[in-house]
Amino acid sequence: MSLRAEKFTVISAGHGGGDVPATPKNVPHKGGDANPTAAALQAQFGAAIARVDVINGETTVIVDRDKAHDIIRWLHDEPTLSYEYLSDVTAVEHRDAQRPIEIVWHLRSIKFRRFIRLKALLVKGSALSICSIWDIYKGADWLERECYDMFGIQFTGHPDLRRILMWEQFKEGHPLRKDFPLRGRFSRSQQLENALAANPEARYSMEELSIVDAYDELPLDMRRRLLGGEKTGE
Repeated sequence: MSLRAEKFTVISAGHGGGDVPATPKNVPHKGGDANPTAAALQAQFGAAIARVDVINGETTVIVDRDKAHDIIRWLHDEPTLSYEYLSDVTAVEHRDAQRPIEIVWHLRSIKFRRFIRLKALLVKGSALSICSIWDIYKGADWLERECYDMFGIQFTGHPDLRRILMWEQFKEGHPLRKDFPLRGRFSRSQQLENALAANPEARYSMEELSIVDAYDELPLDMRRRLLGGEKTGE
């Protein structure tokens, strides 16, 4: 039986016509030409696009939090836009207690050599949650987990939402929130007491847990995750 190579499509960056990448010069701090994707978003989603800002030559689009998933799906699937690469998911909390927390997505179109930043606003005092985009970009897995860990933002629909930088039994909250004390919420003696009371073997992998006798000390949800289900994250 002969083996046949699978066909694939070569994607060339840029718009064609021999365009050569060039570093922008004399870019104004505010204003300037917006990414044409912003106008396409306004035409497609209307009132769900709250604002378009151009700062230092980069376009930021503020979107309705309830429409964010649909907007990102459209940017990914629409062939005339083709935002096929998610470079970051993060969050911003301002010191002003009245300002919402911002969820930020950085999307790139390699095919059309474009970058766009999307933001959705989460009002403090309400549920800090938004739809996961893991079903669109699998690379959102650990990025959303980091936002959950550091800011306490829930991503509904994420298949494995748990801490990624702090350990799962960390009880002091979310370290990148503005109300988080520099020394932590617990005193140094409490932190030492908690560390000494914890079983370090309880953070091993399933293979390592077969060697040590720590499995029964894990939280029930962690034991269920180790026993089966889709393998996502770490």
